Amino acid sequence: MAAGKQVGEFSLKAITLTFTPGPAGSTLVQVNYEGTATGFGAVLGTATYVSAGMKSGTWSWCAGAYLDNGESVTGTGQGTIESSGRHKWHTRGSLQISDGRSLGLEGEVDLTARSWSGTLFERS
Repeated sequence: MAAGKQVGEFSLKAITLTFTPGPAGSTLVQVNYEGTATGFGAVLGTATYVSAGMKSGTWSWCAGAYLDNGESVTGTGQGTIESSGRHKWHTRGSLQISDGRSLGLEGEVDLTARSWSGTLFERS
């Protein structure tokens, strides 16, 4: 479980996927997502997953969010992925938001549903 108080949830749908060779025999999977997150409104972003054998690896994230008040923020993040069942990956990591917030993230990528959803946490 991520440290800190839960501050929201996110639900993203994969729009496109691109597979390319990565370093040291790994595979890079770039996924463009769209969806929503508590306190962020509409979210558009790209996750890059790096894995060798699709059992575990790392991810990075770069996104823009379009808040309900008409403003926008950007965010970057990184973390780990681990196989958690048939065509599912457990994700854990951190996000840095352009407004200065730092958030923790725990979620699940469901390859069959082409979705990434989970929980956001405060980080100090």
